Amino acid sequence: MGINSCLCLFDVLEKYFAAETIILAFQNYILMLGTSVMIPTMLVPAMGGSDGDKARVIQTLLFVAGINTLLQALFGTRLPAVVGGSFSYIIPIAYIINDSSLQRIPDSHDRFIQTMRAIQGALIVSSSIQIILGYSQLWGLFSRFFSPLGMAPVVGLVGLGLFQHGFPAVVRKLRGDRSSNATAGDWIVPSKFKHNAALYYNWPLIYLITELLCALQYLKHVRPLRDVPVFERFPIIICISIVWIYAVILTAAGAYRHTPTRTKISCRTDRANLISTAPWFKFPYPLQWGPPTFAAGHCFAMMSAVFVSMVESTAAYKAASRLAIATPPPAYVLSRGIGWQGIGVLLDGLFGTCSGSTVSVENVGLLGLTRVGSRRVVQISAGFMIFFSIL
Repeated sequence: MGINSCLCLFDVLEKYFAAETIILAFQNYILMLGTSVMIPTMLVPAMGGSDGDKARVIQTLLFVAGINTLLQALFGTRLPAVVGGSFSYIIPIAYIINDSSLQRIPDSHDRFIQTMRAIQGALIVSSSIQIILGYSQLWGLFSRFFSPLGMAPVVGLVGLGLFQHGFPAVVRKLRGDRSSNATAGDWIVPSKFKHNAALYYNWPLIYLITELLCALQYLKHVRPLRDVPVFERFPIIICISIVWIYAVILTAAGAYRHTPTRTKISCRTDRANLISTAPWFKFPYPLQWGPPTFAAGHCFAMMSAVFVSMVESTAAYKAASRLAIATPPPAYVLSRGIGWQGIGVLLDGLFGTCSGSTVSVENVGLLGLTRVGSRRVVQISAGFMIFFSIL
């Protein structure tokens, strides 16, 4: 588990300055926060939940993600990998949300509670697959036959399957209408929507993010601080700060003043209602939404997502170990990691996070971007998740 200064700045155990460690951990937390907010933002309104319900689900998802990350770093694979909500579970959860027996419930809040209980039951049952395959060492035997040619299509098809639904929805939100005429191609041709001020102002924002990420790769040797390569270590914090300032300026300047409500919610910095509806102190606890309900169809649908998340996590473990210049994880380590991930999905079901857990591929990419492969950074970032989920 040696260190290679050309590839990775820190190995998984090395100690370094406390201030830099905390900032790096906060950067991992910020990256995980994006997924933790996006998943409930998409699913909770469809379940009939209010802004307050959405804030509670985000808090619960962050809290359980912090616990799962600590369990994985201390007892699982012991790699610098962050565990959090997964988009692989969106399709089976959408199937549960659209169940006719749940859609017939007239009261929206009651429908949200019953749908959450159904999702909890499906997650609890499906977690048994990961626990059994992990702790029986069977997954380690299967993983020997995995290769990038086998894992990449499985993970890629999950994203491509959502492409036709995701990008047109983004375009419709920016346009502020509910029409189904927008296609994925509309995202690529901004000139078609220049008459819409909201979309017109947001295109510089999209280009700004892309250019910043590219520019920071070439500025990694520039050191405003003598001993700290700021642009290399903290690209996410820099990009988010600049983009957020740009969004605040557009909001204050009234760029979205005459746009529909849906566009204001998506683009303004003061319309999310997450901070205003979240309680000052809330400690998530198991079965906070009530006892889970179990249905065979829901459980089998969730099991399909579990297999995808297992393949995704296996690839992420191998990538994290390679980027951290650690020993490639042997079969029994991968099995142990999958077993603890199954316990994490069980916790998701008990607490009610509205999603299952998997290794965050985004944070593995951040590991390669910053060249910081440290378990301590990941553990402190898990502390940030737990702390901010309670307050």
